[in-house]
Amino acid sequence: MTRKAVQDYYPDDIAICYGCGKSNKHGYQIKTYWEGEETVCRFQPQPYHTAFPGYVYGGLIASLIDCHGTATAASAKHREEGKSLGADTVERFVTVSLHVDYVAPTPIDASLELRGQVKESKGRKVVASVTLSAEGKETARGEVVALRMPEDFLSRHE
Repeated sequence: MTRKAVQDYYPDDIAICYGCGKSNKHGYQIKTYWEGEETVCRFQPQPYHTAFPGYVYGGLIASLIDCHGTATAASAKHREEGKSLGADTVERFVTVSLHVDYVAPTPIDASLELRGQVKESKGRKVVASVTLSAEGKETARGEVVALRMPEDFLSRHE
């Protein structure tokens, strides 16, 4: 049996995010998994993700940290509430704040690894820290402040 990612448990009607939506055929479709007390995601950048020859575009790095951070937040809250993946859908979280530090150039030809940890969980808010590494070297780190998606969030745009 294949292990499912956090994003596989998002409700189908809102699984269209460009970064993590399983239903967005044009998006990254990142996958977040738990490994102990950390979440992990691996992503292979493509040649069109280039900023400068040989290096990844910083906007891609920020969006990977963003989506991995919100998946970390959503699944951590899910666990905290005693729910299990597979038995319940995972409620979506939205980004309130995203901070990214670029600490070294990120090579385009390397598989990227993101690792997330929960720094704080209080009510509807979860703060996740995320590191991004290429070839075992940290190249970026970020913090995502995420809130459980309000029930009326989607109705505001109908």
